[in-house]
Amino acid sequence: MKKMMFSPSLMCMDLLNMKEQVEILNERADFYHVDIMDGHFVKNITLSPFFVSTLKRVSKLPIDVHLMTEYPDDYIEELAKAGADYICPHAETINKDAFRIINKINSFGCKAGIVLNPATPIEWIKYYIHLLDKITIMTVDPGFAGQPFIPEMLDKIKELKELKEKNGYKYLIEVDGSCNERTFDILTEAGAEVLIVGSSGLFNLDSDLPKAWDKMMEIYEAKTAK
Repeated sequence: MKKMMFSPSLMCMDLLNMKEQVEILNERADFYHVDIMDGHFVKNITLSPFFVSTLKRVSKLPIDVHLMTEYPDDYIEELAKAGADYICPHAETINKDAFRIINKINSFGCKAGIVLNPATPIEWIKYYIHLLDKITIMTVDPGFAGQPFIPEMLDKIKELKELKEKNGYKYLIEVDGSCNERTFDILTEAGAEVLIVGSSGLFNLDSDLPKAWDKMMEIYEAKTAK
C-alpha cells in the first residue's frame, strides 16, 4: 500500500503563530492546503494570494491552493507569482472554459487540479481528466469547517481510483472534508492518496502542534492497520 500523504488546511491553524507552526509542519506534512473563498461561490471569506506569498517565505512544501471562487481565472496569475505550486478551481466554475483555464495554470509553471462538490459527478470532467495533476473530492459541502461526512463520496473515490488504474492517469486522489479518526480507514480503503486535515483531524488534537501531529499519525496507523 502506498504511503498516505497529509495536507494541513492552514485556515484551521493558529494564524497568530503562523511562522512557528509552518516550521513544525515543514518537517512532517506533504503539502500545504490553502483555501481561498470569495464570499460568492461560498458564503465564507478566507485567505488570499497575499497569504500564499507570506507562506512561501517559510514553506518547504508544495503549496496547494483550493479556489472556492466564482471567477477563478481572476486569481491564477497572482497566485502563480505568489508561489502556488498547485492551483485547483472547482469544476462547477470552469466547465465553460476548462481547457483554457488548465492551459493558463500550466503556462505559469503550476500544476492543475480540479475540485468536485459532493453532488457533482466525475462525468463532468471526463474530457479533461487526463490533463489533471490532482482531483479533490469534497466529502462535505464547501465553505465551512466542521460539517458531517457524506458517505456517498466513498463510491466517487473508488471510481476515480479505478479510472486512474485503468487509464494510467497521473492525478493524485485527494479528499477534503471530515478527514479524521472516524474516516481515516474508509477513505484509505476507498483509494484516497492525500488527506486534507483540519481542526478535527489535526489541530484540535492537542494545543502543542508536534504532539497533535504525533496523535494524528498514531490514530491513522491504528485505524488503518491490517
